[in-house]
Amino acid sequence: MRNNRHPARPIVTLAVLVACAALAPADALAQREARDDEYAVNDPRVQHRTYVMEETGETIPYALFVPSGYDPARPAPLLVSLHGAGRQYDWLMNYAGLLDQAEHHGYVVVTPLGYTRRGGYGYRGDSEQDRRAEQDVMHVFDLVTGELVIDESRIYLWGHSMGGAGTYYLASRYPDIWAGLAAVAGGSMTADYVDADAIRHLPFLVIQGSEDRVVPAARARESVAKMRELGMQHLYIEVPGGDHSLFISRNPEMVEHLFSFFNLVSKRTQAGAP
Repeated sequence: MRNNRHPARPIVTLAVLVACAALAPADALAQREARDDEYAVNDPRVQHRTYVMEETGETIPYALFVPSGYDPARPAPLLVSLHGAGRQYDWLMNYAGLLDQAEHHGYVVVTPLGYTRRGGYGYRGDSEQDRRAEQDVMHVFDLVTGELVIDESRIYLWGHSMGGAGTYYLASRYPDIWAGLAAVAGGSMTADYVDADAIRHLPFLVIQGSEDRVVPAARARESVAKMRELGMQHLYIEVPGGDHSLFISRNPEMVEHLFSFFNLVSKRTQAGAP
């Protein structure tokens, strides 16, 4: 994988599309559109990057935030963040207070695309797009952990809506990576793409709006009941009157809950270490 640090452009040029066509399988190429490479955040603290996916030869974007106090001599916690369906790959970087919290607490934050804006991160099945979506997240994970000095005991995964479902799925697929998980308005412990036994040891934060008309609160409550049944360490926050999106994306208090939770859990705490 070649990692390019120049700013990602919101429109893929014809030349790039022609080059990709020579390298990528037709079915894989057909699944991606120019809009998949658009970005939403203009904050100078966010690095818009790309890399070349070896499986297809396509150039895939991702966004990275590195706190100003990052010091390679002190491994940093990492927050892998998965956006909702149809959103740009850097969308979560724009949530109210997220970058400020990451800066304050010293978190590196990365937001993969998941191959396309509606890729699903692999939880929907085993189609070509599903596999590429999962591969993209893990390629980006490898790029960031290969470049920066990351505290392996403090690597966290969270997502919103489709990204919440992706969190359950990718945690099930790679349970030994994560120190803690969070799902906002998406996914469920009872879904067929979840390996409950594989992730029962992982601390889990669930945040849900009571008036969510996209992902009903009943689904989150059912998921939390399963966590309780399994004896999982978990925290459930249901926001009275909360909708599907704005109750967290424009609410710095909700965003702060993410960091407060992750600040409390690590692989060291899972092992019972002081």
